[in-house]
Amino acid sequence: MKLGMIGLGTMGMGMARNLLKKNGSLTVYTGTEEKRRRLAEEGFDIAGSYADLADCGIIFLSLPDDAVVEKVTLGEGGLIHVLQEYGTIVADTSTVSPDCARMIASAFEERVGAYLDVPVSGMQARAEAGTLTVMAGGLREAFEAAKPYLDMIGTTVLYMGGSGCGQAAKMINNLAYDINVAGIAELLPLALRLGLDPETIGAVINSGTGRSYASEYFIPRILDGQFTGDYPIEKAFKDLAHAEETEAAEDLNLPMTNAAASVFRRAMEEGCGAFGKGGLIRVWEEEMGVHFRRENPDL
Repeated sequence: MKLGMIGLGTMGMGMARNLLKKNGSLTVYTGTEEKRRRLAEEGFDIAGSYADLADCGIIFLSLPDDAVVEKVTLGEGGLIHVLQEYGTIVADTSTVSPDCARMIASAFEERVGAYLDVPVSGMQARAEAGTLTVMAGGLREAFEAAKPYLDMIGTTVLYMGGSGCGQAAKMINNLAYDINVAGIAELLPLALRLGLDPETIGAVINSGTGRSYASEYFIPRILDGQFTGDYPIEKAFKDLAHAEETEAAEDLNLPMTNAAASVFRRAMEEGCGAFGKGGLIRVWEEEMGVHFRRENPDL
């Protein structure tokens, strides 16, 4: 099948390379001339416009947020206006709100085909390895048609339900992660205030019942003072913003989620928004007057 893709960033590039390798061809669109040249050298077919993707059976998206996804799919000159034959599947791996996914799916099903919300989990390394977790929402028959191609980017590909359910699943997963990281960011400086050695308490957490993916990933980086190179706090906050929208819409109270959101907001207000999530610790280090590093001057 002819496949297309829009969005060749950190995650998109890894997925694109796996689709090219396993499908044999992939037509990609990017607005950057230098990137088009490099992609052509790698063997990708280059689309000059969205219209050049009109004969693709499936078009993958990997875009930053709701506004960009809406522009690419529904905006002036967007996919909904250039796809000519009913039946195209748009498989959107971006992270957007469940409401945004449902709105786009409704528009597509009326006019051009199916829109699947298929957000992914696993970060850059797993995107490059083709071992992502893929959570799919949308028409079941569209998912079944797309699944052989979703299997090219992920090793765990799960149908979650109707439109928006893929994004709801991604939101729940990310919130669990965000709450976990926010908790670690508060507790590690506390450990220093109680007289514990940073490396030793880090080893306890990462071999004990407090262990998690978040602790295993971030504690070594925090110990080394490595706060850049990961998905930034200011962009990751969108999951917490989506949760707050859901909380209001469902008339719920989510105290743990709200607490994590307050930590993310404070980190951004204090100039840490460009750091990866491990940078949340800077909020509590400042407040407690300690630094959780391998060579800690406060002990």
